[in-house]
Amino acid sequence: MSDDADAGWDDRPTQADRGAQREGLAGPEPTDRPRPSGRRSKQGVRIDPEAEASHPARRTTISALVKHEPGVLAEVAGLVSRRQFDIDSLTVGPTTNPETARMTLTIEEPEPGVRQVEKQLEKLVPVISVRELGRDAVRRELAVLKVHDDRPAAVESVVEMFDGEVLDAQPGTVTVEVTGSSSEVDRAVEAFQRFGVRELTRTGTGALARGTEWTTDAEADRYERQASSTTGTTNSATDRRTTTTAPETPTDDD
Repeated sequence: MSDDADAGWDDRPTQADRGAQREGLAGPEPTDRPRPSGRRSKQGVRIDPEAEASHPARRTTISALVKHEPGVLAEVAGLVSRRQFDIDSLTVGPTTNPETARMTLTIEEPEPGVRQVEKQLEKLVPVISVRELGRDAVRRELAVLKVHDDRPAAVESVVEMFDGEVLDAQPGTVTVEVTGSSSEVDRAVEAFQRFGVRELTRTGTGALARGTEWTTDAEADRYERQASSTTGTTNSATDRRTTTTAPETPTDDD
């Protein structure tokens, strides 16, 4: 090794030099630095305790009408992963329009988080319409369980208790189907645990608005356009229902 190289080697800072440099850094000691407060979400993200106190997390359902094309589910799943939203389930399936599909997300977020989910979904190109469903929306989930059949009469009793259906019965096992709200399915799964659940699959929540209310605005608009082109009028769906109602039959009092 040359003298120049030796000189460069000798010029390296020693342990004492590095300690002196650290001592000269501005700021409080590590033990005196403020520590983050608040719990972490399921994904490990720190939650601001003040924000959580003013906006407690709530469980809600968001319905998104999307284009029926490859890659949409991956795009939405990527958004959820990047933004660290606390999502319980995500389902997707066809609608009455072959060009669209419906995504149903069940999330548990404080109010700002719910609004953020809606805004971020609306920015995605394949997403046509987004809406948070009300508490009165119709929500259903399906679960298929394979349980041990050591006590067939008891298993059948639990199936009837939850209005379930036996899909398959073989020596030693029985496969059953249960539908209902998420909490109802939770209770059914817990009830079947006494027999030993060998396998389980759940669909996640599917949901629609109740009654004549449309689940998304885009579907209402499409219905309006189709009805107008068929009847040749521009009346709204409500107007058409009103105008096509059969007249009341006159009574003797008239």
